Amino acid sequence: MKQYFNINIEFDRSKVDQIIDEVIESNGKGYVCSVEGNILAQANNNQDYLKVVNGALVNICDGSSIAGIASIIHRKKFKTYIGADLFIKYIKKAKYRSYFLGNSLDVLENLKVKLAKHDPSIHNMKFVSLPFRNVEEFDYQSIADLINEDKPDVIWVSLGAPKQEIFMSKLLPYIDKGVMFGFGAILNFYSGTNKEKRAPKLILKLKLEWVYRLLFYPEKQWPRIKLILKTYPRIIYQEISKK
Repeated sequence: MKQYFNINIEFDRSKVDQIIDEVIESNGKGYVCSVEGNILAQANNNQDYLKVVNGALVNICDGSSIAGIASIIHRKKFKTYIGADLFIKYIKKAKYRSYFLGNSLDVLENLKVKLAKHDPSIHNMKFVSLPFRNVEEFDYQSIADLINEDKPDVIWVSLGAPKQEIFMSKLLPYIDKGVMFGFGAILNFYSGTNKEKRAPKLILKLKLEWVYRLLFYPEKQWPRIKLILKTYPRIIYQEISKK
């Protein structure tokens, strides 16, 4: 992976899938971060978090603004690999055993029903909620013991950024195998609950999902937008200077 805006990002979708599949098939382990504006800004304002994100097996670009600005600076067409799309692609493969970790019980219960339509074996997979606590306070050994007993190929972690990325980095040494994905609200999207919904297809096509989420979830999104607006000019200047 090359670095863009100080973060390791792989824009080639086929290469992302290849890396993930090879690690799963070899019973290896690692984690994947879905880099969008919030994670990019947070990582560029916190060196410890930056190390966590750059310690990933592979990072995908989940932000159209990141892909667009990188395309202009490097004069090369970069495309996003949206986390929600990667998630449903791997579910529909019906090839790997998944383990769903985090979020609330109602979201997880609804998610199981929805995903089982794509892969009936989902009914026999684990959906485990976690207590609300600081990322430093989890009993990682106990969590890993349950995961290792189940022997999943893929572990979907839904705790929200930056918590889930830090969580995955701390859990990694304790698990025997499996690729973890920090995908936050994606489990909400596909659960069919009203907790958080993905934007309509037209909004997604216009690459304006961030506007939709700001309008409908301002208390969550506005602090993120402010940090992004504060951080982007600096990292864009740095990226241009490096080139």
